[in-house]
Amino acid sequence: MFAINKAEKIDTVIFDLGNVLIDWDPRHLYRKLFDGDEQAMERFLSEVCDAQWNERQDAGRTWQEAIAEAIARHPQHEPLIRAFHLRWEEMLGGPKHDSIAVLKDLREAGVRLLALTNWSAETFPIALERYEFLSWFEGIVVSGQEKLIKPDPAIFNLLISRYDVDRSRAVFIDDSPRNVEGARRAGLHALHFRDAGKLRDDLRALNLPV
Repeated sequence: MFAINKAEKIDTVIFDLGNVLIDWDPRHLYRKLFDGDEQAMERFLSEVCDAQWNERQDAGRTWQEAIAEAIARHPQHEPLIRAFHLRWEEMLGGPKHDSIAVLKDLREAGVRLLALTNWSAETFPIALERYEFLSWFEGIVVSGQEKLIKPDPAIFNLLISRYDVDRSRAVFIDDSPRNVEGARRAGLHALHFRDAGKLRDDLRALNLPV
C-alpha cells in the first residue's frame, strides 16, 4: 500500500480490464482442443503460443503476422495456432461480477472512471460489443491501438495526457505486479488486484465510496 497526503483526495480510478473485470484465459479454449490433456496444453501455451507471443499482438502486431510467424516455427501445430485467433472469443470466460459491483459503486458515486488495457486492437471490439459495462468508462486506452504496452510508463503518460489526469489524485488497478510498478514509475498511485474483496478494502482505505 502507498501513503496518500491528507490534502489529496483520489477522484479518478483507472482499471485494467483482463482478469480484473473480464475473465480471459486461453485455457478456456485449449482445454477443449486438447481434450483434457493438461500437460500437452500447457506445453503448447508455453512453447508455441506463449504469453510473450500474444503480447506482441497487444503491442500492435497484426494477427495475420502473428499466426504466420508461429506456423513458420511450429508447422505441425498449424490448426491449433490458427484457433488462437479464429476461436479467440472462446477464451473469454465472462465478466467478473464481484469486481463489476465495485466498479458500479464507484460509478454511482460519481467517481471518474478510466481504463487502460493490454489488448489487441483487432479483438478489443469483440469485448466492447459483449460487455455493456465498458460504456461506463469516460475513456479506454487500448495498447494495440496505441502500439504501446504496459508496463512501459509511456502508455500511462499517454492516458494521463489524453484525459488530463492529476497523477496525485488517481489510482490504477491491475492484476500484474509489473504493470503496477509501471504505473508507479509514471507517478500514479497503484493497487495490485488479487480479488474483489481485497480491492474493496484497498479502495475504502483511500476513502473511496465502495
